[in-house]
Amino acid sequence: MRIGVPKEIKTQEHRVGLVPASVRELVHHGHDVAIERGAGLGSGFDDAAYQAVGGKIAKDANQVFQEAEMIVKVKEPQAEEFSRLREGQILFTYLHLAAGPEVTRGLQETGAIAIAYETVTDERGGLPLLAPMSEVAGRMAIQVGAHALEKEQGGGGLLLGGVPGVPPAKVVILGGGVVGTNAARMAMGMEAFVTVIDKSLPRLYDLDLRFGGQLNTVFSTVDSIETHVLDADLVIGAVLVAGAAAPKLVTQAMVKKMRRGSVLVDVAIDQGGCFETSRPTTHDAPTFLVDDVVHYCVTNMPGAVARTSVLALNNATLPFAIALANKGYRVAMAEDKHLLNGLNVHKGSLTHKAVAQALGLGFTPPESAIY
Repeated sequence: MRIGVPKEIKTQEHRVGLVPASVRELVHHGHDVAIERGAGLGSGFDDAAYQAVGGKIAKDANQVFQEAEMIVKVKEPQAEEFSRLREGQILFTYLHLAAGPEVTRGLQETGAIAIAYETVTDERGGLPLLAPMSEVAGRMAIQVGAHALEKEQGGGGLLLGGVPGVPPAKVVILGGGVVGTNAARMAMGMEAFVTVIDKSLPRLYDLDLRFGGQLNTVFSTVDSIETHVLDADLVIGAVLVAGAAAPKLVTQAMVKKMRRGSVLVDVAIDQGGCFETSRPTTHDAPTFLVDDVVHYCVTNMPGAVARTSVLALNNATLPFAIALANKGYRVAMAEDKHLLNGLNVHKGSLTHKAVAQALGLGFTPPESAIY
């Protein structure tokens, strides 16, 4: 198969779809891989590194899209990329369509076969291609939140861990999944007072067993969320409903009552955000104020630590990319129901139920689409 890796063009997105080691593996399996000139530089990989493992350097994005049967990216297509996609071409990347009706429409019009990293599943009910970036985002959420608490960033002037004689900041994490667990680890390591709120009692039990008295676990209700959010210095939005839009757990009324200089970090912003006052931001201008509360809502947080992120991502995506290239998407998906769950758009049809429901659009079962 001819595989193409274009340079990411989303604002401040430094990741790349395939690292040289992944290209080497695909070439070893007999496939041709073309990488747009300079596509890997933001992640620390120059063109020579790709050529050394058998990759070919394409002069521009147009050449990559024109020649490739499968495009491997990191982020959803941007406006100028829709015209480059064609009917029947495979697109393997993060999509987050539930929060992007315009991206959904654009993909439907291209006739491409769009497979989303974030809806591929595993035997345990997890999301293996989302998990690596959730780990990164969860850990980053505490770093950026601690920075946003500094006075010059609009925060209340608090040191997350306090000092002897001065209490630490209160961190509330909404969601105890991969993002929430990693955020909790970082916050506890910085000696903050940490509370995780989740609606799953088994998950809260697991967190309690893992972290013991270091971590405060609370069952999620409207009352518990409001009580703890209003008393928090830093709130991390870490909720996820696979393929669907994030629920709005923190209302505008709650934000209005929060302490001046407190901080909200919305890791769920890719799925529409879990705070009513959230709106997407970029690494160029990551924060904004609402009622003197700092909001950090960058849609591609892991892009700031591109090398770590892309190495972790490729560890997870490579086996699926190999399966798609070796077998073709129809056979690969017929043999792997978890990869089939990643199919979001097939030649104009919307093939993920949660995405279709979130957007109020018609749904075609993926099994029907590929046969």
